Amino acid sequence: MTDHDGPPHLTRLAFHGPLSEERAARVVRRLVRTGPATVLDVGCGWGELTLRLLAAAPRATAVGLDTDGESLARARRAAAARGLADRVEFAEESARGTVRGPADVVLCVGSGHALTGAEPPGHVPAALRELRRLVAPGGRVLFGEGFWQRVPAPAELAGMWPGASAADHPELAGLVDAAVTAGFRPEWTETANGDEWEEFESGYQADAEEWLAAHGDRPGAGAVRERLDRHRAAWLHYRGVLGMAYLTLIPA
Repeated sequence: MTDHDGPPHLTRLAFHGPLSEERAARVVRRLVRTGPATVLDVGCGWGELTLRLLAAAPRATAVGLDTDGESLARARRAAAARGLADRVEFAEESARGTVRGPADVVLCVGSGHALTGAEPPGHVPAALRELRRLVAPGGRVLFGEGFWQRVPAPAELAGMWPGASAADHPELAGLVDAAVTAGFRPEWTETANGDEWEEFESGYQADAEEWLAAHGDRPGAGAVRERLDRHRAAWLHYRGVLGMAYLTLIPA
């Protein structure tokens, strides 16, 4: 988008989630230790982590699945710019019941909902069962999923997303236990820190906030302002309450 038709979208973010460059580099090194040949990225968005995996694992090819055509177009442009377009397919399709696996590395970062129609709290076990089906023997899964750092108070829930409930996420111990029950051993458990969350949430809003400050009198600016204010209010209610875990899982 241009200044004439609305704000640009998510140009400040490398990753669509609270993930720092430093953590991403460590995750990539861990995932390529076993020399993967195939990568499957569920809910890939613009595919940044997949492209970094391919750069670190020159034998590998990858498939990224998402239903957001705009993000997939960004992924394809990035792949072409890095000389990786012949090693990756970004497919606009649902991941539910996908037959794209098994793969040596399966990424599912903030996208467990893409694998199942189960409602909370059953969505996490259902997603993990699907990931167990999609990973090859001896492979690795990177599962990025939200968890409650503590049980949210009713007033905090009321300020989050519409219909927010304490059942929407497990606590971290329950999340790791669900992975073990689904047939994994947790090789590595790590969680996003406060700096990563603030970088993500500020970067998520920054393009539109900058545009709104300069163009607040334009047609459509009211809807942009409402969206920004609603998201910022939700974030400030779940700040310090909602966490993001990155589990590196080995199929048992």
